[in-house]
Amino acid sequence: MAFGATINSEKMIVPERLIKGDWVYLTAPAKAIAEKDVLAAKEWLMNQGFHVEVAKNCLGQHHYFSGTDQERTTDFQEGLDNPKYKAILCARGGYGCARIVEELDWTQFAQHPKWIIGFSDVTVFHHKTLSLGIQSIHATMAFGIQKNTPFSLTSLSSLLFKGEVTVVSTPHPLNRLGSARGRLIGGNLTIVYSLLATPLKLDFRDNILFIEEVGEHVYKIDRMLQTLEMNGVFDQISGLVVGGITEPEDTTPPFGKDIETLICERVKHRDIPVCFGFPAGHGEENHAMCLGSNVVFETHSTGASLLM
Repeated sequence: MAFGATINSEKMIVPERLIKGDWVYLTAPAKAIAEKDVLAAKEWLMNQGFHVEVAKNCLGQHHYFSGTDQERTTDFQEGLDNPKYKAILCARGGYGCARIVEELDWTQFAQHPKWIIGFSDVTVFHHKTLSLGIQSIHATMAFGIQKNTPFSLTSLSSLLFKGEVTVVSTPHPLNRLGSARGRLIGGNLTIVYSLLATPLKLDFRDNILFIEEVGEHVYKIDRMLQTLEMNGVFDQISGLVVGGITEPEDTTPPFGKDIETLICERVKHRDIPVCFGFPAGHGEENHAMCLGSNVVFETHSTGASLLM
């Protein structure tokens, strides 16, 4: 176990909190990213008091990706292995993490854990860290630094420095009131769904599932939800947090139901808290959350809250 790392009552390893002067490694494990977004992220990190190292191929491009599979693997491996870096901030999502996650050697990371930060396609790495019993951070990336709200950024700083944050959301007419405790798991719905039949499948039992999505057809989301249901996911979780379902697409003729209704259908038989419109995902509001942490999730008449 890394010096300074702690383990909570559920035996999850918590990487060290950061202090000013620590090094953060910025890398692009998936889609290519514009230089201006990387520079903006570097500036923000430096303003928080961090030193920043940009991976060799972070600003590269190989067709859709920031580099070849080997280049992206090499870059990420450097972040995992180099003890100088206390956190790895992914530049953006898109697609590509699944192509390299099992090519990486996670030995040094498991022995000396550090924070892996990102969302969307980076959910692949969150699944991997959870499988190793290590917490990670679902939060903005370089691609979102200039787009996200101030609290989205300060919530990330708070998690890195203090390990404490409470995320709250406004009321939603479809929220189901209640409270639950459990480990926070999940991320991008497509990734959660696509990894169900792999060794990286999440342990859903008695945990709080968070999902978010962007740019998917309604019928595809229905397929994912049906598959989760057939895997018993909604029978196992103790709470459901629905973040941003951004820019959904429909068919002609229309599918006939909205996404919120589809989700309600999947959990109608369960007496668990459910909230919609949680401020995390691909929108401007993308508040940081610690995946793998034990949380208190409450939905009430004035909204919902997630205490980490």
